[in-house]
Amino acid sequence: DEEIRQHMEAKFLQIQRDSEKFSFISGSLQKDSQQKQKAIEMLFQSLEKLQKEKADEQDMLAAMDVKADKAALGGKVDWIQFEENMEQLDERIEELQSQISGQKKHWNKMEQEFSEAMEEKLDRLELKAFRKRLEESWNRNIEELEKRMMGDSGAGIKKQLPVPFSCLSCDRMLTMQVPGQ
Repeated sequence: DEEIRQHMEAKFLQIQRDSEKFSFISGSLQKDSQQKQKAIEMLFQSLEKLQKEKADEQDMLAAMDVKADKAALGGKVDWIQFEENMEQLDERIEELQSQISGQKKHWNKMEQEFSEAMEEKLDRLELKAFRKRLEESWNRNIEELEKRMMGDSGAGIKKQLPVPFSCLSCDRMLTMQVPGQ
């Protein structure tokens, strides 16, 4: 009897553990089922929305009939006239190019005449003398500037201050001793 009772208790405990496992698994399955049900509902809503918004096939075919047919479009453009217009355009472009090259030749000719006129107007010796004077003046000014820059390299400049001093705010005369004298 005791063995049967222990065996029964062991079976009972095993059944209880299995029941807890099944309970946990069924809870998980129930949660998964609820999530999948929500996903299915969302899909149905999306499907309903798409059915409401989708283009009607009849409307689509009617719209395509309204659009221009490619064969009809080909008949609308006269290829002979198009080619004639393109030839005229090519001829006009060639004319413009020849005019531009003619203007360039004219420009070069005018530039040459201008250079020759300038050569006749300016005496080269006078120009060289003017250039020499300009360079000498420039060099003198640079030297003077360098001397000034080198001479004032100290922290302060010693200058004779005007005596007597006057107050800046009231303009009254002051007697002051200059440091270093």
